[in-house]
Amino acid sequence: MAGGVGARFWPLSRQSCPKQFQDILGTGKSFIRHAFERFRPMIPAENFLVVTNRRYRELVLEHLPELEPGQVLCEPIGRNTAPCISYAAYSLLGRDPDARMIVTPSDHLILDETAFRSVVGECLAFIDTHDALMTVGIRPSRPETGYGYIQISDDKVISKVKSFTEKPGLELAQTFLQCGEFFWNSGIFIWKAADIVRALERYLPENSSLFRGILSAYGTPGEEAAVERVFAECRSISIDYGVMEKADNAYVRCGDFGWSDVGTWSSFYHHVRKDRYANAKPDERCYTYDTRSCIISLPKEKAAVISGLKDYIVVDTGDVLMICPRAEEQHIRKFIDEVKYNEGEKFI
Repeated sequence: MAGGVGARFWPLSRQSCPKQFQDILGTGKSFIRHAFERFRPMIPAENFLVVTNRRYRELVLEHLPELEPGQVLCEPIGRNTAPCISYAAYSLLGRDPDARMIVTPSDHLILDETAFRSVVGECLAFIDTHDALMTVGIRPSRPETGYGYIQISDDKVISKVKSFTEKPGLELAQTFLQCGEFFWNSGIFIWKAADIVRALERYLPENSSLFRGILSAYGTPGEEAAVERVFAECRSISIDYGVMEKADNAYVRCGDFGWSDVGTWSSFYHHVRKDRYANAKPDERCYTYDTRSCIISLPKEKAAVISGLKDYIVVDTGDVLMICPRAEEQHIRKFIDEVKYNEGEKFI
């Protein structure tokens, strides 16, 4: 899944080049490239499908030259993860009725990829013998309020899901951490294509009938027009709300392999090197004085002098400068709306 705009990473992540196509962590590779290489040891290149907004089609092929154009499924507009996954599942069924699916966001960080592939392998083995909609849970390390949580029903390696909770408040997140039954929801799913299609038809019948109705168009010159009609009509809803929270065959395999969705500037801060004053900043041309625990992002060719800041985010992209307290980064969407209202799409 590679269609999001990464709004919480604005102004670095923009509509013209969202974070999945950027090397935000300074690894030398984009997030989507890392995602591809993470699965490449267990999946041949011809078995990848990327669902993205049609404006990013060429960016996908640029970052993943191993793929053929037909492996990039283009959404005309964003409709959240349930329509995205529906499009991929119905398209995949037409290619291989017995296909198994691994659904993953393109912009996550996983540090121990060997351990991660081992977990995915266990999930694939499980769905071979069970009618199961699998998700991957992450052992929480802190009372995170920005993630959804999965409650397990027992202590087995693969457990039936007892409940899902979306982004709790701090007090509830602390209770979850202490309880030991709750794990972060990674948004990574493993299932047979036929099983998720059956679930979609049961729990999201209006949406699934739209995608089933254009089965004959997949892989033909008429696919783009057919998909355009479907996305104009289908309901915007996440796969968690639409299917997983209702399903009686949801299972979770929990793991601990250095996962993060790197969805905010604060999560970025946890995964990058800091100087002796706890500033995450460029190594060159960034001069800080009496400045601590800040996040600073600058164009490579720009020099900056920053003095007297504590716990701030400073992001300069050349045409946009954002300076705000780290504690107020939840207001970034409000900043975007205000800039968009006054300046149009130019800076978004």
